[in-house]
Amino acid sequence: MQEWSLRNDPSAAWSLRNDPSAAWSLRNYPSAAWYPCGVDILASRTILRPADYEKTLAFYRDGLSLAVCREYPGGTVFFAGQGLLEVAAHHRGDGPGSFSGALWLQVRDIDSATEELTAAGIGIVREARTEPWGLIEMWIEDPDSIPIVLVQIPQDHPLRRDNR
Repeated sequence: MQEWSLRNDPSAAWSLRNDPSAAWSLRNYPSAAWYPCGVDILASRTILRPADYEKTLAFYRDGLSLAVCREYPGGTVFFAGQGLLEVAAHHRGDGPGSFSGALWLQVRDIDSATEELTAAGIGIVREARTEPWGLIEMWIEDPDSIPIVLVQIPQDHPLRRDNR
């Protein structure tokens, strides 16, 4: 028996995006909710290409104490919660790069994280505070000034609720 998805019938993707009454598509194509564009994503990671590879490697490995997932000639991949962070020493380019986003890293206890970072000599860009959306956030940055948001999710926050 063939499993149906949007990869089998691309017209269903148009229906889901453009016709709110196309809820029947989810019954006829049960995996449509998982493949809204027909792309089967298996994994993802954030890749950084720093100006100073060794300095940035030391920041994430020693400063933030991220566990190494794998090393290869010219790069290191770290575990970062449920994601992966790769620090690569290749394909940087000649000109200065820019990164207009931020890394979002959830921590169990923001106060403990502050103590550990301070002890490791990592400066705090913005002290921890509770944001209007209820998360406790503190900001630091890596050696290339990439913003890193360290987040503690309070026990009563909606992100901790089981919505099933």
